[in-house]
Amino acid sequence: MLPRKKSVKESRIEDYTYRIFSNDLNSQGTVFGGLIMSTLDRIALVIAERHSQTVCVTASVDSMHFLAPAGKGDNLIFQASINRAWKSSMEIGVKVTSEHAHSGEKTHILSAYFTFVALGKDKKPTKVPEVVPESAEEKRRFAEAELRREHRKRIKEEIHASRDN
Repeated sequence: MLPRKKSVKESRIEDYTYRIFSNDLNSQGTVFGGLIMSTLDRIALVIAERHSQTVCVTASVDSMHFLAPAGKGDNLIFQASINRAWKSSMEIGVKVTSEHAHSGEKTHILSAYFTFVALGKDKKPTKVPEVVPESAEEKRRFAEAELRREHRKRIKEEIHASRDN
């Protein structure tokens, strides 16, 4: 039996670090965006499965914007936490910072929001525990997650309506 409620800190990842090497670079000499996207999906999956204690699948990714490049020798620092859970879905917020290996200078290079759906043994959506935000930042992210969810639903409805015409 799953707990009815869980705190954000029970599943968060605060400091996953990845060193960029030559084989991680694109033709422009900066880290390949697909590498970051793949890593983020894996990290967000860990959080979703820690929270739900079941198998999860990626349902969507919102607002993935690359804000600055990172290059060879930089460290990528990944931070991620659950923002909110609904019936069977969860929003996981992720942030990536680059850290210059020698100067220690840090630059925020990407933020995004992943939606995961928890699956039961029958491979159908299953209930997940509620999220209990505790800090002011967690409460802000909790509230903003609902706004993003409503926006996703409106866009989906508008797309379906436009196809019916």
